[in-house]
Amino acid sequence: MYREVTEKLIEWKNKANRKPLLMTGVRQCGKTYIIKEFAQENFKNFIYINFEESEKLSAIFDYDYDVNRIIHELEQHLKTKIVVGDTCVFMDEIQECPRAITALKYFCENMRELHLICAGSLLGVAIREKQISFPVGKVNRLELYPMNFKEFAMACGRTDMIQVFENWAVDRAIPDLYSVQMKKLLKEYYVVGGMPEAVKTWVESGSVEEVEQVQNDILKDYADDFSKHAPEGDVVKIRWIWDSIPVQLAKENRKFIFSHVKEGKRSADLEDALQWLVDAGLVSKLYMVENPESPLSGFADKTYFKVYMCDVGLLRVKSKVDSETIMEENPSYIRFKGAFTENYVLNELISSGLEPYFWHSGNTAEIDFIYESKGNLIPVEVKSADNTQAKSYKLFCEKYKPRVGFKLSQKNIAENLLGETRTYSVPLYLAWDIQRFQNMVQ
Repeated sequence: MYREVTEKLIEWKNKANRKPLLMTGVRQCGKTYIIKEFAQENFKNFIYINFEESEKLSAIFDYDYDVNRIIHELEQHLKTKIVVGDTCVFMDEIQECPRAITALKYFCENMRELHLICAGSLLGVAIREKQISFPVGKVNRLELYPMNFKEFAMACGRTDMIQVFENWAVDRAIPDLYSVQMKKLLKEYYVVGGMPEAVKTWVESGSVEEVEQVQNDILKDYADDFSKHAPEGDVVKIRWIWDSIPVQLAKENRKFIFSHVKEGKRSADLEDALQWLVDAGLVSKLYMVENPESPLSGFADKTYFKVYMCDVGLLRVKSKVDSETIMEENPSYIRFKGAFTENYVLNELISSGLEPYFWHSGNTAEIDFIYESKGNLIPVEVKSADNTQAKSYKLFCEKYKPRVGFKLSQKNIAENLLGETRTYSVPLYLAWDIQRFQNMVQ
């Protein structure tokens, strides 16, 4: 994702008729770092404005939306010249200056030649709660997620392993030479997760204790955000929901149930609080589809969903799962391991640009994920171990006859025909490559 984001930034820079760029993503996922690195390497001059740290600068946007005046006053205040073509202007934490968000429309219309990048961690929250006039169609959007497993492996110095698999044939079994190392890396990823500071600490120290200190600090920062940025009446409710996620995932039926958050509370009492966490990027809702037809979004049941966290490392720490439990595959971890693995796969699919749902039929059958690709529905069954026997998957294939489907597990690559569905077993550590496999066989 990070390499791809840099490539997209360069592509944006070279456009002749560009719009302002807006990068969003959960707090501390690396937005500021990656934009600063890009700007310093690709421009003669780089201007950084942080609306959270420099609240006075918001006043420049209060008078009107004359972009020439805004640029002139920024030059005066920052004592530097903004030269179109040579200067990159980076406005960070833009959600703290609602009028700067609205101003992006006028930069798009009247000063497209300026390289203007903005970033916001709680932008979704700000737009909904502050009723900001968002410049629809006037900005290029780019979403940044925590590092996926591929990026984690590369950060750990195993780019060689990733390169091995980038062109791996879908019908070629993986020898122990590669699989043993990849399985170990995946366990480490379950422990560390993809938050850049946690990954950096792991790479530099190899200490789980130091990584957990970073992860706990991030979780505390998120909890502080509840108090600072959420409506006062929702803060306690947000904490209830945030704390209930590991408990709800540990259930056999992982459907999110509001009454399990707090006794006596109903969905009407807690829906806004859950939506705050979604808007902040801290959690993802996975909606149920009972009748899988295209487009899936049109057949999703918005009242029946599961809730997952944005990062498996943070989920592990919040769930108080010991790192040794994962590394040694302790039997006591078996029940939660399934949910943990699902959370990992969901994040991999989302970071690949996919929009997954899950299929549920009565109380008898369920497919972990379904997504659309070129008009085709792709079922994905996830198993945390090497047991890939799945009655629900078989039932789904017999009933809906998808052309291609996947089983992600600890098993090696394999191919079989289930009715009219060509089914591929793929190791969990290659979830990031599922679209390439799919394109090879469609």
